[in-house]
Amino acid sequence: MRFARSLLFSIGMIASTLALALLIPLALPFAHPTRYRILNQWSHFNIWWLRVSVGIRYRVIGRENIPSTTSIVLSKHQSTWETLALQQIFPIQTWVLKRSLLPIPLFGWGLALLKPVAIDRKAGKKALKQVLEQGSARLNEGIWVVVFPEGTRTAPGEHRPYHIGGAMLASKSGYPVVPVAHNAGQFWPRGGFLKTPGEITVVVGEPIATQGRKPAEINAEVEAWIESRMAEISPEHYPKSP
Repeated sequence: MRFARSLLFSIGMIASTLALALLIPLALPFAHPTRYRILNQWSHFNIWWLRVSVGIRYRVIGRENIPSTTSIVLSKHQSTWETLALQQIFPIQTWVLKRSLLPIPLFGWGLALLKPVAIDRKAGKKALKQVLEQGSARLNEGIWVVVFPEGTRTAPGEHRPYHIGGAMLASKSGYPVVPVAHNAGQFWPRGGFLKTPGEITVVVGEPIATQGRKPAEINAEVEAWIESRMAEISPEHYPKSP
């Protein structure tokens, strides 16, 4: 049954990606906010279709912590799921992502229209400079910036060092950071075709002030908060320290 339901979801996701070909030219003439709302329908559909076809739902704890002001989201990264769902949870946004995604037909073309901060991970200081300059520009336009500080998807229970780029952007720009923890990898695993029905828990933390603070200090606070929340929502994968 898991295979059949996962296959059904994949068929719907592929079909919706093909339909994206119709939305891209429709969105082109419009300014970014309208363009975002048009192309955002793809993620809305797939989150809905995931619930219908596979039975994966989600709940948000701390939704009241989402500020009304433009902010930077620093989120745990376990799955493809959060790249879709964060678009439903937070206001109009863009993402720091790898440049190699943009040439992907349809999906990447749609991404390219949404002002992503597309970096070459091997570019080192040049990539960091791009995050700081383009990320600040997006924030000043009122566009939220989503960063996955681990840099890549990690399996439940796996912990990677948090890269400093998102915290440096916060320190430089002065915009607050909203930390996010979730356990999506238990239901939609990294690189996994088979998906497991259930309820994903997303925890949104209180905004973290960044003005006048050093990037390392911000990064450490974000990492400590996210990892402690992971121990609460996924105790079988993230045992609490004694």
